[in-house]
Amino acid sequence: QVQLVESGGGLVQPGESLRLSCAASALMFTIYDMRWYRQAPGNQRELVATATTSGSTEYADSVKGRFTISRDNANEKVYLQMNSLEPEDTAVYYCNANYVSSSGRQYDYWGLGTQVTVSS
Repeated sequence: QVQLVESGGGLVQPGESLRLSCAASALMFTIYDMRWYRQAPGNQRELVATATTSGSTEYADSVKGRFTISRDNANEKVYLQMNSLEPEDTAVYYCNANYVSSSGRQYDYWGLGTQVTVSS
């Protein structure tokens, strides 16, 4: 069965960096758009960054210039490099894999999340 396993979260001080990893298994990784979402307590889950199958990337305005998403198709992993972290970045970060077939069927998978806490 498909699994997405996040790692790399932790407690850091403002201005520091973290690198999140997501390892996929039992997935045709190269056909999936890969995304990172986050959810802070009391807030809705929000899209942070996308790495498409074509190699393009997109970011939420709140993280542009600070976060970088990348994917390693050979090893079926996606990363989120987070620099200049702010307390507002505190959240559980989730990895997502999404594919829509030519017939319109959607395949959507989620990891269990990794906690990122930014605090002095």
